[in-house]
Amino acid sequence: MYSNTVRDPRRWWTLVVLCLSLLVLTVDGTVLNLAIPSLIEELGATYSDIQWILDAYVLVFAGLLLTAGSLSDRYGRRRFLVIGLALFGGASLLAVLASEPWQVIGARALMGVGGSILMPSTLSILMTVFAEDERRKAMAIWGSVAMLGVIAGPTLGGFMLEHYWWGSVFLLNIPVAAVAIIAAYVLMPETRSGGRKIDPVGVALSIVGLTAGVYVIIEREWNPLIIALAVIALVAFVLWERRSEHPMLPLALFGNRNFGGASFSILLMSFGAGAVMLMLTQYLQFVLGYGELQAGLAMLPQAAAAVLFNGIGAGLGKRVSNRMLVSAGLLVMSAGFMVMASTTGYLPLMCALVLMGAGGGLAGPSAYASLMGAIPLEHAGVGSALNDTVQQVGLALSIAVLGSVLAGVFTSSMPDDVPATAQESIGEAFRLGMVEPAREAFTTAMHVGSWVGAGFTLAAALLAFTVLRPAPAPAPDSAAEAREPAAEGV
Repeated sequence: MYSNTVRDPRRWWTLVVLCLSLLVLTVDGTVLNLAIPSLIEELGATYSDIQWILDAYVLVFAGLLLTAGSLSDRYGRRRFLVIGLALFGGASLLAVLASEPWQVIGARALMGVGGSILMPSTLSILMTVFAEDERRKAMAIWGSVAMLGVIAGPTLGGFMLEHYWWGSVFLLNIPVAAVAIIAAYVLMPETRSGGRKIDPVGVALSIVGLTAGVYVIIEREWNPLIIALAVIALVAFVLWERRSEHPMLPLALFGNRNFGGASFSILLMSFGAGAVMLMLTQYLQFVLGYGELQAGLAMLPQAAAAVLFNGIGAGLGKRVSNRMLVSAGLLVMSAGFMVMASTTGYLPLMCALVLMGAGGGLAGPSAYASLMGAIPLEHAGVGSALNDTVQQVGLALSIAVLGSVLAGVFTSSMPDDVPATAQESIGEAFRLGMVEPAREAFTTAMHVGSWVGAGFTLAAALLAFTVLRPAPAPAPDSAAEAREPAAEGV
């Protein structure tokens, strides 16, 4: 890989392209969460539909990430970046045209395919074009742009939702994807390395196991056959990966304390934080009565704090161990959940969002550096995909579990004498004029969900402090770093 003395002169332009590509994904995620109330009101989407709209993307994304990362290492990281952007933009157009919840679910699944091809290339290209002494700075910029996407998404999405129909939010993805594709060809070199052989059995088993498990949780249908399918598929996946010569998920990596500790910390952090937006956008619009744009602006303190502390975390990473930064950041996030779980109204909610953003900003760069530092740079695509897979699995489980908790508590908190449809959907309760009972029930549900989030982020902090090594994450293997990749135009 690139040495500390051989530097690509286009590396900072390359980072610009990577940040544009990342914006496509981050803007989409925040905009979609903001559109949840509109989907409930305009498409008649149920809580189950909403969970599937979110999880259809996440499940496909997580299931294909490792395969896509390996293919990008082998056949060209820029090439796969462009393919992912094209698929993501095309699927966004299909979502714009959807008129039924199942059509949105299908479009989101296709967007997951594009995202799985796009995402591993962003971090792997960053890892291969920046030398060790510049890499943490580049990763901090990359992470800050992701947070800027979180800021831009609610603002632009809120404007679109207030002036146009719900499907217009997906239009934002298309021009950004087009600009990123052009910039990739103009500004970015092509890089590749050997890559790993494809593991189709592992891919199939992981998707079947995750999908079956998430289905049971979301639908709350404890069908013994589906539960057995989930268990058998996931157990078979682990056994297959242990025996395979070319596993999709190299399980031996979890023997490295930094990799294993960072992976499980990120998993728990994603689980705790994943359903926040699912709860928050509905709370702001249904309970506090905010319009779409006002709700988008109300979420900005979290993103602003995350951007600020992302930079602070990257700077502290040169002097403070990854273990301390990850643990401290997760503790701050847990405190934010506790504030959200015990208060009402926007002012305390804003304080909770600032704490969550600050904690995530401190923990994120160090957690990702610990994980990526355990993987040889010639497999940067697979390493990036592993990082993303851990986050997406936590997110999928979070949406399924916490979303079901939210729906269950809401239903149980509604009066017994209201129609069943009003007990199952806050949008239907509002339509039937049962505004105050629905607001009280949803507030109770959000408090319960926030306590669950606090518990998982606290567990992540304890895990990080116990497992991660106290010293900063070791630098990648110097021998590997001294090797140049096969590159076009480098």
